[in-house]
Amino acid sequence: MADDSQNAVFVGRRPTMNYVMAAMMVLNRGENCVVKARGRAISHAVDVCEILRNRFLKGTEYDKIELGTEELDGEGGQKNNVSSIEITLKPPK
Repeated sequence: MADDSQNAVFVGRRPTMNYVMAAMMVLNRGENCVVKARGRAISHAVDVCEILRNRFLKGTEYDKIELGTEELDGEGGQKNNVSSIEITLKPPK
């Protein structure tokens, strides 16, 4: 299996279809794809996975979903807790 960072799609503010296509390219190589997001982008990441599974690559399955909290430095030196998610998708058989 290839390096995990190569198979990761980091979801942010770009259009949803950009992330769907990036994940589809990884899955078409027959490798697992990890969709990662933090904060408000979490719902966007779920949308990416559902669009991929229901419209483009039917048969794609969820392998594992990991939730967590990351501590980031905010303005003025204060610490902010930000939720994060990692969704691992398995390619269709």
